[in-house]
Amino acid sequence: MVIGKAEAAATLPDGVVLGPKRTRVTFSAGKPTAIEPMPPGKDAVATFTVIDVASKQDAIEWVKRLPHRNGDAEIEVREGGCPGGVPSVNLSNVARAAGDATRFVVMLKADPQTETGRVAEETRLRAMVKHNEASIKAGVMLAGEGLQPSSRGARVKFSGGKAIVIDGPFAEAKELVAGFWLIQATSKEEALEWVKSYPFPFGDAEVELREALPPSRSALRRDRRA
Repeated sequence: MVIGKAEAAATLPDGVVLGPKRTRVTFSAGKPTAIEPMPPGKDAVATFTVIDVASKQDAIEWVKRLPHRNGDAEIEVREGGCPGGVPSVNLSNVARAAGDATRFVVMLKADPQTETGRVAEETRLRAMVKHNEASIKAGVMLAGEGLQPSSRGARVKFSGGKAIVIDGPFAEAKELVAGFWLIQATSKEEALEWVKSYPFPFGDAEVELREALPPSRSALRRDRRA
């Protein structure tokens, strides 16, 4: 997964661009306890795309070859794959977005548990798989994938036309992503109900909901081998 931060004005090829309004849902013991707006934040995710390459280094080289960016920018490279083995969902394998629906991106925020690679209990993992399968069948879930800890990722910082690579892990977990779901719903309220019903890996969690801006039919996974 390749992630562009808010300070990076340019979008990523075949990427999903997120709207500026951020809604946070926090869970305690598996129950949603708060829904509140979040400030934009320069380190917030602004766009992302999913690429298939042979290695982290190939992903870094792919980022380096992106069109020239004016000023400073930072692109994050993260390895996909749920540590607990929950299968990823590829957009090309499920139904396309309905014409009257809005796409939303649900991002599970990283925390000390996800950053150490802790695997959720088997019962919770099965519940996640079951929920994903039901959501796909209902035409709600379009794509999704867990991410490995940031220790297996990297950041490419562009400054003055030069690219500087910084290997993970990254200490500031506040804006790190541990997994994402691309869903479609008729309203934000409907999307929030989906979030509140989801069996996230651990009882305590923070999730961010963002609207995905058009175009609505861009592919989320393409072969980008170096």
